[in-house]
Amino acid sequence: MSDSLKRHSSAITDGRNRAAARAMLKAIGFTDEDLARPLIGIANTWTETMPCNFNLRLLAAKVKEGVRRAGGTPMEFNTVAVSDGVTMGTEGMKGSLVSREVIADSIELMGRSHLFDAMIALVACDKTIPGAAMGLVRLNIPSVVLYGGTIMPGQHNGRDLTVQHVFEAIGANAAGKISDDELKAIEDVACPGPGACGGQYTANTMATVMEVIGLSPMGSASAPAVDPRRDRIGVRVGEQIMTMLRQNLCPSDILTRQSFDNAIASVAASGGSTNAVLHLLALAREAGIPLEIDDFNPINDRTPLLADLMPGGRYSAVEVDRAGGTRVLLQRLVQGGLVAGAARTVTGRTLAEEAAEVVETPGQDVIRALEAPIKPSGGLVILRGSLAPDGAVVKVAGYERRTHRGPARVFDSEEQAMAEVTAGRIVAGDVVVIRYEGPRGGPGMREMLGVTAAIVGQGLGESVALITDGRFSGATRGLMLGHVAPEAAQGGPIALVRDGDPIEIAIDDRVVNLLVDDAELARRRAEWVTPEPRYRSGVFGRYAALVSSASEGAILRTPW
Repeated sequence: MSDSLKRHSSAITDGRNRAAARAMLKAIGFTDEDLARPLIGIANTWTETMPCNFNLRLLAAKVKEGVRRAGGTPMEFNTVAVSDGVTMGTEGMKGSLVSREVIADSIELMGRSHLFDAMIALVACDKTIPGAAMGLVRLNIPSVVLYGGTIMPGQHNGRDLTVQHVFEAIGANAAGKISDDELKAIEDVACPGPGACGGQYTANTMATVMEVIGLSPMGSASAPAVDPRRDRIGVRVGEQIMTMLRQNLCPSDILTRQSFDNAIASVAASGGSTNAVLHLLALAREAGIPLEIDDFNPINDRTPLLADLMPGGRYSAVEVDRAGGTRVLLQRLVQGGLVAGAARTVTGRTLAEEAAEVVETPGQDVIRALEAPIKPSGGLVILRGSLAPDGAVVKVAGYERRTHRGPARVFDSEEQAMAEVTAGRIVAGDVVVIRYEGPRGGPGMREMLGVTAAIVGQGLGESVALITDGRFSGATRGLMLGHVAPEAAQGGPIALVRDGDPIEIAIDDRVVNLLVDDAELARRRAEWVTPEPRYRSGVFGRYAALVSSASEGAILRTPW
């Protein structure tokens, strides 16, 4: 007799008419007993193209062990993963944000086609986390997002290194500040093994978000990828999905406007990546939750920056685990009334109940006390103004200057800008403008870590600003504004900027303005011509034709 929890998979496995399907599944080792149990999809983003996801095959084996132990039958499948770090600064980087949609689509397709009763998504690198969450939300079956863990920091001359330091060393080497041998030494040790980039960059930011928003079990994200505890976490999550299946606990039971506000607070408090804005907007739209780009500032303004994490702080991501894990940050936010403690999670418990289980390491200073924050407001700010009428995003760690005014240095691609920076032709006071790199114009909204890190590495991080309709890596630091909307390819004001135009940034006033009079801008607009698409076919061509503005999460639109 088939298990009553086979709410979906019975249509695949049960009855006379499904004999052919059962025959095919028996060909790969499934038994009648296996097929009588609920079928649990294991969506794996393992790949051999980066360290971030490299441990997920081993983790999947432990997850499947837990599923079987708890009475389910796991079925593993793979989806894509594009490494931001490996492809950074190349045409290949255009695939990164595009991959978020492909991941979501592929998980949805597998779930709808194979009629899984529940699903666990194993994730690690930047776009796999929101992409998996988006796919699971569409399916709305009992689901868990399980993070593979952070990389350990490298060691060089007594200090912790991450891939951020390699990118900054490239700029320092180009400026003659360090030798080729020193650059090679940093390259060789910065990434010592499997795991996602080791600061509060996009992967660790989104892993924190998944715990706080309720789609990942609290305490599952902070253990490093190489930590033996990962095996136990995997087994436990495999068992947990069966509990969720019995309860029929689905994403729609967990995701509310309160849970999204909680997630934004966690980004602000942890000094997280600007990419969280894109991903939370996109996920909210999948979940049918009203969320707009202007909703981020009020939450950021009331949430103190508590985590002293790279890129703006002192510590690598592994130190969060050593301090006591995400629960330490969550406890602070619950105590301060900065998150809704009654919000549900995949464990069936509330955030407040999860926070109550915190075991904080005595004397840790990675996550500050509420009464002694790094700064009184968070690290994520939305700006508007004549250069970005629909918004721009900047991350502030507290040390950046709050204002900047300078002449524009305009580039129509990342490669053009990188060549000028590494050639030493950007000077103090400049505002580097990189355009036609937005969701449509790129297409794919490339990250600019290569350029931003080169600017910092050359010693210009405190005197040069950068503005782009592309994105930034979570490892970017300095006065860098991304996600400018409308983008240049849509005729946004950033398309009208010319070399030498004065640009003003005022963080406290939440503005970024192009200081050119309206008559001159009108004249330029009359001369502006919509650029030809860089791709007319294939995945990039379809993406460019369908993608929305960054201010809406760069989601793919449908015609109805």
